[in-house]
Amino acid sequence: MVWADYLTSYKNFLKLEKSLSANTIEAYMKDIQKFIDFAQTEGPLTVTQADIRAFIDDMDTSQDMSAHSQARILSGIKSFFKYLVIHDVIEHDPSEMIETPKLGRKLPTVLSPEEIDQLIEAVDLDSETGYRNRAILETLYGCGLRVSELISLKLTDLHFDESYLKIRGKGSKERLVPIGRSVKDSITLYIHNYRQTLDIGRKDENILFLNRRGHAMTRVMVFTIIKDLAQKIGLKKPISPHTFRHSFATQLLEGGADLRAIQEMLGHESITTTELYTHLDKEYLRDTILRFHPRS
Repeated sequence: MVWADYLTSYKNFLKLEKSLSANTIEAYMKDIQKFIDFAQTEGPLTVTQADIRAFIDDMDTSQDMSAHSQARILSGIKSFFKYLVIHDVIEHDPSEMIETPKLGRKLPTVLSPEEIDQLIEAVDLDSETGYRNRAILETLYGCGLRVSELISLKLTDLHFDESYLKIRGKGSKERLVPIGRSVKDSITLYIHNYRQTLDIGRKDENILFLNRRGHAMTRVMVFTIIKDLAQKIGLKKPISPHTFRHSFATQLLEGGADLRAIQEMLGHESITTTELYTHLDKEYLRDTILRFHPRS
């Protein structure tokens, strides 16, 4: 078999057995393709450790790629060759002994409550999409959603009487996220003042957030809305939809919320991921142990 055959079977494995999202699978396939284009071998059976090391050197020198990007691409390559070993396509993994580049810990950008308020107040409610854009910001910040979760929200996911949203996260895993009055109000105003006026496409009838043509919004559209508002208020911080998720988690923690509760609301499998989002440091963990462990 040639590369294409192995890539197809690996893609199906990621989708069916690993239950990864379409965006994650696409990123894996692109990264592996970069290596294939560089190696120019007939298939994975002839790949050597030297081929992979040469590819890493090329990323570091001629492409001047950051350590984070190198680590991400190498992770995809390692996963692919591990899959081939497990399924008896190759006997030895050529990437096994190659170390991932060391990464420094980069704290995410966080907005203060005042900056969040400024961004929300900057939305022009007299504009055609004003109520929609305000509802988007309120939902991102009020629920700590990923942008992919936001744009896939359905009307049937809104459970206002019980005050929660049903969210489909990574790997199609569902979770329930509590919502406050401001999120409920902003979504309700958006539905009555904007969404009901649209000519909605049949396949998007249940999608909550729609564009002017009555179709589901894209990730890029949400990025653009936030960038434009940041520019409007003169915000100098580099922000994206994910910044609202960081801010949601950080401010909950600072307000005294339980770390496990934050983990559940964010939909993290590992609490280690939650610690990174909320800027936990060793001092916080030390204080937690001293306060709550019976032997401390």
